[in-house]
Amino acid sequence: MLNKLEVNMKTFADNIIGFNKALEFSGRLPDGIRIMNPFKNNEAVIPVSSAFYRKYYNDTESRYMILGINPGRFGAGLTGIPFTDPKHLKENCGLAYNGVTAHEPSSVFVYEVIKAFGGETEFYRQFYISAVCPLGFTAVSKKGQEVNYNYYDSKELTTAMFDFIIESLKKQLDFGVNRDVCFCFGTGKNEKFLVELNNTYGFFKRIIALEHPRYIMQYKTKTKQEYINKYIRAFKQIV
Repeated sequence: MLNKLEVNMKTFADNIIGFNKALEFSGRLPDGIRIMNPFKNNEAVIPVSSAFYRKYYNDTESRYMILGINPGRFGAGLTGIPFTDPKHLKENCGLAYNGVTAHEPSSVFVYEVIKAFGGETEFYRQFYISAVCPLGFTAVSKKGQEVNYNYYDSKELTTAMFDFIIESLKKQLDFGVNRDVCFCFGTGKNEKFLVELNNTYGFFKRIIALEHPRYIMQYKTKTKQEYINKYIRAFKQIV
């Protein structure tokens, strides 16, 4: 494990890429739950995600952290980049992607927010998006389909992943994260879990929770612009 001096000599991109390459969970999961580690499961993900981070994070500047829940199958599960599906990686970030093309509603919303903020370069200069649990999960539905599963969907899974979540957050804080404020995507169980963690470990001075992009796209599309405005107001108050 790198000490703080060694970490701080690296760029933000170097730290993220190194973290992603080493990301692995070797513990036992509850029956019926499969872990999703794009960095181990797909050899194309490390090069693709590394190109993204080198484009936007190739410096030693501090950034505010945004924490989602955990990677989904059609966003970070394919690209290794939270809330960035293949479509937006190519069209918005201008990066090559030769894998399965997929569309994630959450990514659509986030990139509309990024556009309203001032574009990819300006947004990623200020913010680093990750997840409370940096690895994702799937389960088989009653219809026999593979579906996304969240770290908080069962007490057994939360317990199994708890130490991994804590250790992953601690490692990322050393990248150059501004600990004054953390933004949490999800005003329900994700916020509750993160606030409880923060009360115990003191990762951040303050947590600002915003409705999760998936919730907005699924249930609030008619008022989507109101949520985009809310996101921008929250971000602009600290940058």
